[in-house]
Amino acid sequence: MLTTEPWVFVAILAGLVSVGVAVWLYVWVNRQDAGSERAQEVASWIRDGAQSYLKRLYSALGLLAIILGVVIAIVFSFDIEHLGLGTVSVDPGRGLTMALAFIAGSLCSALAGYMGMTVAVSANVRAAHAANHSISRAFKVAFYAGSVMGLAMVGLAVIGMSTIYLLTGDPEIVLGFSFGASALALLAKAGGGIYTKTADIAADLVGKVEIGIPEDDPRNPAVVADNVGDNVGDVAGMGADIFDSYVASSVAAMLLGVSLFSGELQGKYILLPIILCTLGILASLIGVRFVRVKEGGDPGRALNQGTIITCVIFAALATGLVLLGDYNLGVLWATLAGLTTGVVIGFTSDYYTSSDFRPVIETARVSGSGAAINIITGFSYGLVSVVPSIVGIAAATLLSYYLAELAGINGVYGVSISAVGMLAVSGMIVSSDAYGPIVDNARGIAEMAGMSQTVVDTTDVLDAAGNTAKAITKGFAISAAALTVLALFAAYAEVVGARGVELVISLRNPIVIAGVLLGTATPPLFSAITMLAVTHNAFDMIAEVRRQFDERPGILAGTELPDYATCVSLAAQGALTSLAVPALMAIVLPLVVGIVLGPEALGGFLGGSIFTGVVFALLMSNAGGLWDNAKKFIESGMHGGPGSEAHKASVVGDTVGDPFKDTAGPSLNTLITVMSLVSSLFAPIIAVFHLF
Repeated sequence: MLTTEPWVFVAILAGLVSVGVAVWLYVWVNRQDAGSERAQEVASWIRDGAQSYLKRLYSALGLLAIILGVVIAIVFSFDIEHLGLGTVSVDPGRGLTMALAFIAGSLCSALAGYMGMTVAVSANVRAAHAANHSISRAFKVAFYAGSVMGLAMVGLAVIGMSTIYLLTGDPEIVLGFSFGASALALLAKAGGGIYTKTADIAADLVGKVEIGIPEDDPRNPAVVADNVGDNVGDVAGMGADIFDSYVASSVAAMLLGVSLFSGELQGKYILLPIILCTLGILASLIGVRFVRVKEGGDPGRALNQGTIITCVIFAALATGLVLLGDYNLGVLWATLAGLTTGVVIGFTSDYYTSSDFRPVIETARVSGSGAAINIITGFSYGLVSVVPSIVGIAAATLLSYYLAELAGINGVYGVSISAVGMLAVSGMIVSSDAYGPIVDNARGIAEMAGMSQTVVDTTDVLDAAGNTAKAITKGFAISAAALTVLALFAAYAEVVGARGVELVISLRNPIVIAGVLLGTATPPLFSAITMLAVTHNAFDMIAEVRRQFDERPGILAGTELPDYATCVSLAAQGALTSLAVPALMAIVLPLVVGIVLGPEALGGFLGGSIFTGVVFALLMSNAGGLWDNAKKFIESGMHGGPGSEAHKASVVGDTVGDPFKDTAGPSLNTLITVMSLVSSLFAPIIAVFHLF
């Protein structure tokens, strides 16, 4: 049913403005000088490889989206709510609408990722050239390019959610949009992560450890594939990942608004998450303007300053909305609790992954004793890093729940709004995150194109800030996903309850225990499958790199170019063929558990997957970032510098951490979101059809 709520039109307008600014920044970045012919040639190798992979990935995902769309259209044409003995209510229109919403979510997620990746492969060479002039100019090019990803993502998400709600007035249809975004995000992130780490590991182990050449040496056949991977994994993949959590948190709150409120309040609180996202867009647009680096300044400080300013602006706007819009004060406290927790958890990740603090410094110091000590130390700090984030998530859950209850509003709704509050500033968060792979590529191009040492040093400074920004974003994204899936869990219970099934998740029930155990095993299994894909593919690429060095001595002599295309093709093919099992796990496992063991077992399954998923994601993201920056700390000249025993040990540690932080870790938050969405989407069917 068409809704005429004014805020829906305001949200669509805000989304259009955000996408418009992203397009303007895209044009501005492309107008910057691309530098020498050699630099542009190197950049073209990266651009062509990234575009070729994304074309193949999106072709495969497009086919999957169509197949799932047909399944959804058929399944949701049957109105399970009115299913009785011998009677089935059929509504093909609803099934078609749900399928179209699913495909729209997939398209918006893909478009946001593609826009970000396209500007990233254009900006990398321009940022490298700008580093000839000043760090300030290079930073501006890279950050504005990252902002294309951030602003396009939130703009498309808000336009999609608002338009579907405008046309249907049904949050359950918006759930289909969210499922489409999440399904594509999982495969884009996992595929991109497998791609980038396959090449990164091969380049490091053969180039740095065996041959002793620098990180981005053009003589290394895997180096172009490594730089391509930064774009398909850390730009397109991460953009789809945050898009997924951003939409899912809003949809969870909208669904709870339907079941927990009635009368005039219902429409008001259904729309609240979209309104908060609209305010978050405005705050991000303002915050982006405050991110700048003066000559000699610290890029990391500038990124953090932009995040804090954006959060303060959003908090002020949210306060004004609640007070002037006559909302219950409980939603304000919940929003601020989520926002504050997101910032705290993000900067906790900074402590455990930045070379300014003890964990990285200590891991680098002990690396002189060998790779084993480096790995044990980094892994231990990674385990410790889980605790403050879990405490933060627990605090946000308790604060948002009980502050909402004290203010006279449902506590579960408070938790869902807390997740929205945490993710509302995603425009700024993703802008900082996408900056990272752009400056990483800029450094690679500077070295491969033979630019001056001053340019390489400048891009090194920019890259170090990018690594820290990525670690903060991952902590933020994982924590937001934890709150989002808690809200989705509540939404699942409400949907099942609406079908007349009282959901009692009791650990005294063996069916529930079975579900919990199956759920806890799923994230570790998913992590193992994706990381084994990396090691299998990296093994093949290592053999290819060694073959080229052995058969063509002119490569290391610098008299002939290596065959980059073969390594790019190996990484792409390996990533695409490794996606089938992770996709089946995320979509099929919840359905099997629900249909075989029933809705209560599925509730236990979701709970178990949330607990281990969040712990594993935090551990792997933080430990991986720590190992990476410990290596860079040694490469800056500490503990013997490049070529030393400490450096070789740190390269091994970083190689272990690569699939931790860029493949399995960031994919887990998408996995638990997808499984929660599948459960909520198919809850009406599971409530009626199950064996136990």
